[in-house]
This record gives sequence, C-alpha cells and structure tokens, in this order.
Amino acid sequence: AEDAGGDAEERGGEGADVGDYLGVVLDGFGDDGVDGEVAFLGGHWWPGRLPAMRWPWSSSSTERDGKISVSSSDFPIATDWSHYRDPRNIVPVVVLTGSAFVLSTFYRSYLKRIPQAINIGPKYWRKRSLFGKVTSVGDADNFRLFHTPGGRLAGWGLLPWRRVPGTARELKDKTVHIRLAGIDAPEMAHFGNPAQPFSKEAFDFLTSYVLHRHVRAYVHKRDQYDRAVATVYVRRWLLRRDVGLQMLKRGLATVYEAKSGAEYGNMEEKYRKAEKWARLKRMGMWGGSEKGYESPREYKTRIGQVKPTK
Repeated sequence: AEDAGGDAEERGGEGADVGDYLGVVLDGFGDDGVDGEVAFLGGHWWPGRLPAMRWPWSSSSTERDGKISVSSSDFPIATDWSHYRDPRNIVPVVVLTGSAFVLSTFYRSYLKRIPQAINIGPKYWRKRSLFGKVTSVGDADNFRLFHTPGGRLAGWGLLPWRRVPGTARELKDKTVHIRLAGIDAPEMAHFGNPAQPFSKEAFDFLTSYVLHRHVRAYVHKRDQYDRAVATVYVRRWLLRRDVGLQMLKRGLATVYEAKSGAEYGNMEEKYRKAEKWARLKRMGMWGGSEKGYESPREYKTRIGQVKPTK
C-alpha cells in the first residue's frame, strides 16, 4: 500500500491528497497476483480504471490518460464565516431590513385603505379619522365614503391606479357607511311610511354640501347597522365645517335623543346651543307651529323603528 500510495502521489500530484474524496488510479498494484490498474474510491480499492471525468465547476481540472488531477483547494472542508462578519456586509442588511419593517408598518397604519365599517380596527375608534370622498347620500343624516388614505400626497386622483370608482357596481362593498354623530334628521319615506316635513330639504342640503367632496370623518363607534358613527368635517370656502353642526343651525336636524348609546363626539353642548339658536330664529323645521311638531325620534317611535324611551 505504501508503494502504491507513493506511486499514486508521483503520478497524480496533488490528487493523491484527496483520494478519500475523488478516487485515485494506481498502476502495478497486484498482491493478489493480478497485474493491472486499480482505483481507490470511497475508502475502497477497486480493480480497473476510473472513467474520465471533467468537473463542471473547475476549469483547472484536466484529463490525462483517463486519470484526473484535481487540487484540494477545489473542495473546501469548512465554511469561511469571516465574510459574513464583515461590517460592510452586515450594515446594509440591517439598514434594508429595518427600512422595510418601518415602511410596512407605516403603510398598514396610514396608507392601507379601509373598504367598509366592519374593517375599521379598534385603534381607529375615538382616536383616528378617515379621509375620503363621498360617493352617495342615502338619507338626511348618513352617506357613503370611499376611503382615500393620504389623499393627493399618496397619489389619489393623480395616479391611474389610485382613483375613486365611478359606478355603483365598482363601489360595491368598497365604501364606509357613515352616520353623522349627535344629530337626528327628519325621516324620508321608507317601507311605505310617509316622509316627515323638511326631510327632503334636509336631504337636499346634505347632498349639496358633501356629495362628491372630500371629507374627514372622526369615527367614534360602529352602530347596530354596521355604520361608522362619526363627526364629519368638510372644506367650504377654505373653512373647515362640521356637517352636523351646520344642519342644526339651519333647523334641518335635532340633537340626537336617547337614554343610552348616543354619541356626540364631545360636541353635545355645542350642538344643543345650535339647536336652541335655530328654534329661536324659527329656522327650517322650527318655522311652523310647535303644537303639531314631531321630532325624528318621536316619529321613529310611532312607526315602530325604535323602542320608546322610559
């Protein structure tokens, strides 16, 4: 074996050092009386000659008379981790990972669109607001809002893929149903019931005031109809206006009356003052005789939409 190993080293050069991995062809090894060539492969000696092979990852490997000579440097035994500990490699990875996390968090918190009221998370109620475009008005105190987070700064109305749909079919299940907080407007005709006086005037005012405009809704809670009860502001003549307050001042709504569940958004006192002022000025629904007056709450109780308060 020593003679064979020496012969292999003489013929194979550096290839003999990696015989355990590659296999080495030896001549003249024949203690069993067999004269010829044998090969060392996988820790065993085999009679015959290894087939010629060319290693695809190394251009330095050569074929010589059916034998292979490969440098041991082509087969590193251990991984060199110094490359991964180099600050020049670590710092960019940390910066990119941190930036991706921050951007992802910012997007989810401020730029992710909310399609419906049921999708508003707990972190929004009484803390955050929704900015968007009013797509339809359903009654004199509620409407549909298409959420456009970030507004024009986020590309809404400027980029082709950041646009508000224009048809009812495109808007289906993509708008937040908003109920104005703290007020109750005269009821329109529903389910065969007659409309209240000034219900059309209130509906027309709300439509002209907010439809197709961008508003900001400070959401307080979700009601039993899956609407977001909110205090809503709109820009009119560069001034920020509270929509509910404007309806109270014009006598087109009353302060919402309920023993429990009423939501005013810290505006109850201001709303009651506006209603009192409208009564004194006989604005809107207060212009007629108070003897036959029926509030929206009383109307809904009479027709059975709400339970009477005790």
